[in-house]
Amino acid sequence: MAKHKILVVDDDPDFVEVMRLTLEPHGYEVTSAGSGDEGLAKVQSERPDLVILDVIMSSVLDGLNMSQRMAENPEQKRIPILMVTSIANTDYAALFPTDEYISIDGFLSKPVAPELLLQRVSELLKQSATFGK
Repeated sequence: MAKHKILVVDDDPDFVEVMRLTLEPHGYEVTSAGSGDEGLAKVQSERPDLVILDVIMSSVLDGLNMSQRMAENPEQKRIPILMVTSIANTDYAALFPTDEYISIDGFLSKPVAPELLLQRVSELLKQSATFGK
């Protein structure tokens, strides 16, 4: 069985490394990007099976902008997005939209327990396979 490719989009290299150390031993191939623009380029070139996405990167809502742009792209809108962020614990929490549709498939707050991350990744990949890419 081919490995699932996961793109981690986060500007914190320590978080990216934790994701890599958590996911790779479970058979996932992990690539990364440090901003929404870089993430979109990697989605286009590498076609990941799932994106793990932060909110605050080069701008306060960089991750939300990336998820919206993926949702508007017919080739990318079916790639599941798991948002993993600490925005709730920052001064920017009020900027996070709660009254509109956000183009993500799951949400976890940092810090995230490895077991919970692995469970959500597995669930989203199964859902994606069930509904077809």
